[in-house]
Amino acid sequence: MRVIGVDPGLRRMGWGVVDVDGVKLRHVANGVCQSDGSTDLASRLAGLFRQLEDVVNTHKPATAAVEQTFVNKDAAGTLKLGQARGVAMLVPALCGIDVAEYAPNAVKKAVVGVGHAQKEQIQHMVGVLLPGAKVAGPDAADALAIAICHAYQADARSRMAAAVAAAR
Repeated sequence: MRVIGVDPGLRRMGWGVVDVDGVKLRHVANGVCQSDGSTDLASRLAGLFRQLEDVVNTHKPATAAVEQTFVNKDAAGTLKLGQARGVAMLVPALCGIDVAEYAPNAVKKAVVGVGHAQKEQIQHMVGVLLPGAKVAGPDAADALAIAICHAYQADARSRMAAAVAAAR
């Protein structure tokens, strides 16, 4: 199964693609979609949409995972991040790909083992879990972590379904 993870952001939207075979993970690609802060919001969102659409069309993921937005002190900033997150969910959905959502703490716990891990810890563990991957910065590392979290959750759901089926 091929998974794309997306770390939403209005300036920098990280993305990461991994192939999953049971518990084995293989890095496919990662990067960052960027918007020009000097243009209007609609143009920035459209640019992010087109860039992410190119990534999805190029790598053809079977499923997608997006980090949930947390509310911070700046309501306007949270709203703008929510709009970028909408783009991150809309692109795969329009391509017929199921989209899962994960809280930041769930992603950190799945990858690092601690729900309040620092960015450096996430980057380190992504490197450990995907040896040889050249990660395009912290946003791409976060996106790969989201993809890894989704892969682990999908494996757990699959094992649970098999156990329930066997028990019947």
